[in-house]
Amino acid sequence: MSILQLKDVNTFYGGIHALKGISISVEKGEIVTLIGSNGAGKSTTLKTISGQVMPKTGSVIYEGKDISKQPAHLTAQTGIAHVPEGRRIFPRLTVKENLEMGAFIVKDKKIVKERMEKVFQYFPRLQERLSQKGGTMSGGEQQMLAIGRALMSKPRLLLLDEPSMGLAPVIVEQIFDIISDLNKEGMTILLVEQNAYQALQVAHRGYVIQTGEIVMAGQGQELITNEQVREAYLA
Repeated sequence: MSILQLKDVNTFYGGIHALKGISISVEKGEIVTLIGSNGAGKSTTLKTISGQVMPKTGSVIYEGKDISKQPAHLTAQTGIAHVPEGRRIFPRLTVKENLEMGAFIVKDKKIVKERMEKVFQYFPRLQERLSQKGGTMSGGEQQMLAIGRALMSKPRLLLLDEPSMGLAPVIVEQIFDIISDLNKEGMTILLVEQNAYQALQVAHRGYVIQTGEIVMAGQGQELITNEQVREAYLA
């Protein structure tokens, strides 16, 4: 059963036609990755899903409901969490305060505490840094915090935009291990990633996007062995 479908979505930035009639689907319990070069439309796809930009035409269907014109703050309340490119944590807030922001609509402090404890199971380092200002943390720690903040909303669909960007290889491995663990526990994930090999290794399925158009789709392992994909993104 599809938790998410994009149907013939066209998104513009002013006069720039960023997404040109793309159609993708994400089944419940899958990791689906979107790969492509810089400027191909990967981040715009996630922003269109989360309501940060509105498609001019086409539909974004989430759990059977058209959310194409729904603003981002409402989308965040319906079970979609977006970890943006560049992390976008609150640098002057502590780790604890950043995590609490992820559960801003939850009034029950006990639930907030329980969710935070769950985040610490994935990212024990955040518990060690609880009173530290987010902006003073390393890039890897900030990425952990950005994902942890998203998990505080207990999403049914997690949108991850370039989680490995700028990180050391050992931290990248940790982040992808956690992505796999989240999925094994039932989390549905749509992953945008410049590191195509890493993304396709963990993904059930993938789409290749070029200049705002989906040009290829297939199982993760199929795309890894596809000659065109290897030449363009895995060389």
